[in-house]
Amino acid sequence: MRAIAVKEFGGPEVLELCEIPEPEIRPGRLRLRTILAGVNFADIHLREGTYPAPMPCPFVPGNEVLGEAEDGRRYVALGKGGGYAEVVAAHRKLAFEVPDGVSDHDAVALMLQGNTAWHLLHTDLKLTAEDTLLVPAAAGGVGSLAVQLAKRTGAKVVAMAGTEDKRRIALGLGADAVVDSSTTEDLAERIVEAASGQVTAALEMTGGDVFYATLNALTPRGRMSVFGAVTGVEGLVPITQLVGQSKSVTGFWLPSLYPSRTHINDSMTALFDAVQEGWLKPLPGPVYKLGQARQAHTDLAARLTSGKVVLNVRN
Repeated sequence: MRAIAVKEFGGPEVLELCEIPEPEIRPGRLRLRTILAGVNFADIHLREGTYPAPMPCPFVPGNEVLGEAEDGRRYVALGKGGGYAEVVAAHRKLAFEVPDGVSDHDAVALMLQGNTAWHLLHTDLKLTAEDTLLVPAAAGGVGSLAVQLAKRTGAKVVAMAGTEDKRRIALGLGADAVVDSSTTEDLAERIVEAASGQVTAALEMTGGDVFYATLNALTPRGRMSVFGAVTGVEGLVPITQLVGQSKSVTGFWLPSLYPSRTHINDSMTALFDAVQEGWLKPLPGPVYKLGQARQAHTDLAARLTSGKVVLNVRN
């Protein structure tokens, strides 16, 4: 079968289109012929060797797919690599049949990014209608879904994005206010102004100066959920600020919920229902051919994309 393999860590150039054997279909696995493979920042970190749960080389990246089973039914599935390939062996407990009313692209957008947005808001932050939520990269895969899910709870949403077009997208998704995140100068002050002085909850996935600006913008007893560090810049959380203002910072990684028998099942049911009811609309993103994986990674890393980025594995 055709697949994208990483034989050594590095830049997009290490993504190699090649022929490899199909995966073994062991008990508890479901053979899927891949239609779409999701492309995420986690794939970039895996390729670079900086992911929290690194994979040894060689490996096939891709943690989410939409594919067709032997009986013709469509499934979306989560995994730990293997998605950039024509055939995957999906864990049955992390594979979900796609309802007829949900499109291929919408279904794969819900898998990793939809579940991440859902659990960031409902499992980690426990968002309520009384909150004002800050959402970074609000025109991206997770951010665009988080804006809509947060508005559904009744919360006020302040969205950050780096271009005027992306800020317009965020407003179209329901954000109450937008902030230019292309520069970090006075970012905390601009966030507070957009939020009318009250940011009670925040998502964070950039790291560095954006992390500190987000923390500074939080009201006393505010809470922040960190689900990435795109810039790769790490630093110390100021303990005196946490204690002195009773702020909280938590980390979130979706695979930590995979062993649960209920978390992903419950969120997938809710997400599928939301799309079929029409109030949750995954943002369309660019579609690349399997052989264009390098370009997909390059564009995603350069923040040139919006919505859900996918590889069409059948092309």
